[in-house]
Amino acid sequence: MMQRLFPRPPAELSAPPADGSREGTRQRVGRVLSCLCDGARLLVGMPSYDTYVAHMAQLHPDKQPMSYAEFFRNRQEARYGGGGGGLRCC
Repeated sequence: MMQRLFPRPPAELSAPPADGSREGTRQRVGRVLSCLCDGARLLVGMPSYDTYVAHMAQLHPDKQPMSYAEFFRNRQEARYGGGGGGLRCC
């Protein structure tokens, strides 16, 4: 199954608030900004740790998820080539 680069926004983002209140609009704007930030992080190769933990809990409950520091290091190495191989600056 192919993973989407940008996750679909929740359905409630497109629906107007039932009561027409400003608070509903603020919440929707906050969710849209959150989706945009997640998309930007994916573009630069820094996926969300919370998404990773949720993925591990749902699909790999028998495995221990990496700590945040391990996750960050792992993603940097995957992006920039750690361990002496891969991309180099000069």
